[in-house]
Amino acid sequence: MTLTTQPRSDTDLLTRVAEAVPVLRTHARWTDENRRLHDEVLEALGAAGVYRMRVPTRYGGYESNAATMYQVVAQVGLGDGSASWNSAVWSMCAWLTGLFPDQVQDEVFSTPDARVCGVLSPTALAVPRDGGFVVDGQWRFISGARHSQWQLVIAMAPTPDGAGQWPVMAVVPLSDLEIVDDWFTAGLRGTGSVTTVARDVFVPAERVLPMASILQGQYASAANAELPLYRSPMIATGCASFAGTAVGLARAARDNFMERLPGKKITYTEYASQREAPLTHFQLAEATMLIDEADFHATRLVTSLDAKTVSAQPWSLIERASARAALGRVFSLAKQAVDILNTASGGSSVYADVPIQRIERDIQTLNLHALMHPNTNMEVYGRVLCGLDPNTSYI
Repeated sequence: MTLTTQPRSDTDLLTRVAEAVPVLRTHARWTDENRRLHDEVLEALGAAGVYRMRVPTRYGGYESNAATMYQVVAQVGLGDGSASWNSAVWSMCAWLTGLFPDQVQDEVFSTPDARVCGVLSPTALAVPRDGGFVVDGQWRFISGARHSQWQLVIAMAPTPDGAGQWPVMAVVPLSDLEIVDDWFTAGLRGTGSVTTVARDVFVPAERVLPMASILQGQYASAANAELPLYRSPMIATGCASFAGTAVGLARAARDNFMERLPGKKITYTEYASQREAPLTHFQLAEATMLIDEADFHATRLVTSLDAKTVSAQPWSLIERASARAALGRVFSLAKQAVDILNTASGGSSVYADVPIQRIERDIQTLNLHALMHPNTNMEVYGRVLCGLDPNTSYI
């Protein structure tokens, strides 16, 4: 099934996302306190075209390149970190759905603005059954599950020779899964990253792909085989997908600091205006430079990804590892910037109506994510630079 919606230009997409930022900011506190995105936020993201960025044009999507996706996700981050993170997840999972056979994509994308969530942990079992697999298990950290129609699940299944097990990825309707409301966290509360559970869920064989094939770039879609969008490795694509959230949050922290600066004094000092204190000058300059450096690494990452997709150049092991290192560095630099601005914001910033305290919690949570953890990603890169194996298949 195909849709004929004409894709917007990148400029139009970015303009509409910028126009949606005030809506995201208006509901950011509600989103944080209610642990899900506000309905008006979901509507604003949909109206802007965020859900269609990584969807093939034959379904009314935009097939946006990595550079556009990065800018959009960062712009959403100016309004709300949880909305930005979920936008990145939905974009990445839409891209992953494009790796499946065309009839599977027809089913998923038959719903306009279909949202697909997912995670890469193989915490379930898939048992072969006539025509497919029966899946049992659960997955944690499923961002956007309450607002999605489909989920990409990972399960351990028998290898073709029956000698062992390997992970497979499957596309499952959210209606086939149970949701456990366990997302009570310090940060990114609005992502609603709950646990989902499968109990004897049957998945047709065409909706199942071996992770080994995905990680090696052996995709099952005939229609997408020649599209530049699908010429990149999964992990490098993921790195490009999520970089924007960290940079957007850091920029939002700076915006909030600057909004509160006029007329703000430094309590228990003679400074009637924080703006006049040399310490403030240093803090603001340092944070701004850190944000610029984070943007540099993110921009270089997405530019490289786009160049390689157009030229169809293969990815070396070092280039794959460097993508993870770049993402870790983006997250680390963004956190350093937010930490400085949060410290400079003083005691009044701890109130719930001041955005920077939420931004601080969100950026801290981001830096703990297993696939984006700065320390882990730096070690992976260093191992490869030393001529060792990366110690992970997620590269």
